[in-house]
Amino acid sequence: MTVKTRFAPSPTGYLHVGGARTALYSWLYAKHNKGEFVLRIEDTDLERNSQEAVDAIMEGMEWLGLEWNEGPYFQTQRFDRYNEMVDVLLAQDKAYKCYASKELLDEVRAEQEANKEMARYDANHPKIKAANDAAKDGDPCVIRFRNPKEGSVVFDDQIRGRIEISNSQMDDLIIRRTDGSPTYNFCVVVDDWDMEITHVIRGEDHINNTPRQINIYEALGAPVPTFAHCAMILGDDGAKLSKRHGAVSVMQYRDMGYLPEALNNYLVRLGWSHGDQEIFSQEEMIEFFSLNAISKSASAFNTDKLLWLNNHYIKTSEPEYVAKHLQWHLDQQALNIENGPAITEVIKLVGERCNTLVELAEQIRYFYEDFAEFEAGAAKKHLRGVAKEPLEVALAKVEAIEEWTTENLHQMIADVCADLEIGMGKIGMPLRVAVTGGGQSPSVDAVMQLIGKARCVARIKMALAFIAEREANA
Repeated sequence: MTVKTRFAPSPTGYLHVGGARTALYSWLYAKHNKGEFVLRIEDTDLERNSQEAVDAIMEGMEWLGLEWNEGPYFQTQRFDRYNEMVDVLLAQDKAYKCYASKELLDEVRAEQEANKEMARYDANHPKIKAANDAAKDGDPCVIRFRNPKEGSVVFDDQIRGRIEISNSQMDDLIIRRTDGSPTYNFCVVVDDWDMEITHVIRGEDHINNTPRQINIYEALGAPVPTFAHCAMILGDDGAKLSKRHGAVSVMQYRDMGYLPEALNNYLVRLGWSHGDQEIFSQEEMIEFFSLNAISKSASAFNTDKLLWLNNHYIKTSEPEYVAKHLQWHLDQQALNIENGPAITEVIKLVGERCNTLVELAEQIRYFYEDFAEFEAGAAKKHLRGVAKEPLEVALAKVEAIEEWTTENLHQMIADVCADLEIGMGKIGMPLRVAVTGGGQSPSVDAVMQLIGKARCVARIKMALAFIAEREANA
């Protein structure tokens, strides 16, 4: 049997973190078993669906690298198939027409609650029975599935173990509305059957749907998939993850400067484990992933850990790959990198200092653009009168360098220290502020090598002019 999983979001909003983890788990399980992964868009909620949401889901899946083997299928394009199966159940008396109005059902429900009874649809309630008996062909009606009245639905959840629900707790759910449109629980069953889905991995909020769906699978004579229901994701305060905890949309994490590998690595560990290992390549995720290693307990989202992982991937990924994802952020910050050093060399130097690509884009601006003024705090501390002579000596030596290498620049700084009998800090920090505009950067000799001789000379002269003006105004 070929393992086949599916991710089936509703296009009513963005691809959120919980959905992304479900998609990742489904994708990994299929890949681990050399099976297939299906993308299905469950767009039967015509009032809330939007093309924008469809686009956001597709964009999020593509950014995460979760490629699908089949799809995307759209439920709105399969209404004929669903209605065909509704008619089959009607013909077999496994479904029936119900003419009771919404107002009548609300009245019956209120009576049940007043009598301390379970509020539910009851086809044998006198008022409902009377409405159905009095109906004529052509009157508006819904189609209800005739749920078994005896026995229980039992299934072996791959995460939660044995689950049993009595049929007496379930009523006859609507499978086709009065407008002729089929409902979610029915469409899902027909889709999983037609698409030969073997394993359904989804959130625990679907557990109550599962026994209803199993009864429909069996009524249709369809094979019942294996189910695995994942626990929810909580914020770091223990509440259900929501917008107030920060970004919950996958593409917001792109916008905040995360690499997809970091988010995938973080999400896979948000409820699943393989020993104490924290960092997984995609190949390792596929090799090690199993449903029985998913926790039954809810997982708390930890942004600090995600930042740590992102820093790891920025440091260890190929610079060319980081550059590809960095380009979007460079465009957002209107930073043109054509006139300057190779971006891959800058990433090698600066990348390990950054937790996000947003930080990286911000911190490399001085390699490509000249600045009009120095960072106030850094200039006040390091561009003082005492720095004038070291910078003048450094300028002369910089101008005399013929071969512009990091080694020669390192030697230049050492020579300034020796000539003036000063410590490294007396020239290193003023030189850093002069050539970068601020007080934070990687090794100043490596930075200067990438910035280039002409720009370094001009910036040191600018720093000396700043010092002179500061002294004149003192």
